[in-house]
Amino acid sequence: MFHIALHTPVMPANTGNIIRLTANNGCLLHLIEPLGFDFEEKKLRRAGLDYHDLSKVMRYPNFAAFQEAMGERPMFACTTKGSHCYTESRYPDESVLLFGSETQGLPDDVMAQFSASQRIRIPMMPNNRSLNLANAVAIISYEAWRQHDFAGGS
Repeated sequence: MFHIALHTPVMPANTGNIIRLTANNGCLLHLIEPLGFDFEEKKLRRAGLDYHDLSKVMRYPNFAAFQEAMGERPMFACTTKGSHCYTESRYPDESVLLFGSETQGLPDDVMAQFSASQRIRIPMMPNNRSLNLANAVAIISYEAWRQHDFAGGS
């Protein structure tokens, strides 16, 4: 099982879509506050449809509390500033895939805690800024799961 972490997400529809995604790929979802929306917001619930009860979502007041909860699990910063392609990494079971907010990405102080080998990116066409957060989470989390032969899936 893998851990998806969203650092200060701001768009409820993206978080709702990621709730639905994690319910279907078996990942645990971690939300690092502050959130840019009310967790009970209608857009979040609509995007997650009826998957809220099937997903596992945990919240943390800040990055330090999240890090403490994750312990020694391998962690990857998923960022447009990544050093290498997400397909080049090997994701041990229980790995944490950390994504920044839709508008700011990961803060510099958080990025500084990751070595170059832990900073991964999704290739894109030149001069483009980024993919939608929910799409990026889907791409990378399914690669991690694929590396484990989609264990537990059907």
